[in-house]
Amino acid sequence: MLMRTDPFRELDRLAQQFAGVSGTWSRPSSMPMDAYVEGETYVIVFDLPGVAKDAIEIDVERTMLTVKAERRPAVRADNVRMELSERPLGVFSRQLVLADTLDTDHISAAYEAGVLTLRIPIAERAKRRRIEIGGASEDKELSG
Repeated sequence: MLMRTDPFRELDRLAQQFAGVSGTWSRPSSMPMDAYVEGETYVIVFDLPGVAKDAIEIDVERTMLTVKAERRPAVRADNVRMELSERPLGVFSRQLVLADTLDTDHISAAYEAGVLTLRIPIAERAKRRRIEIGGASEDKELSG
């Protein structure tokens, strides 16, 4: 149901993680995700802890799904001196090519406790169905 577009993206993500590089709008960091099928729905879950709901953008164009988010630094008083800063800041993005068997016109999104959940219904045309076989006598009636 999901196709990866860039096999080197994971290597870039790991290099950025070890180097401590924050994502920018021109070169965003990747965000962790899970994808699974639940009944008649395809579910994609992204971890975005510390990201405000209004800092998340979700776009879909045909079968290309793009999720972008920005974790901004917290506003601190002038007398604060940072001792340690390990939480990544900046822009995070994920682009996914969805199978054409998903109904991208009916995607729903929910955001709770730093987790973005997208639910995409499986299109009717992709669901399993039984094909009835007509009998020979029916074929004769139609031609005669």
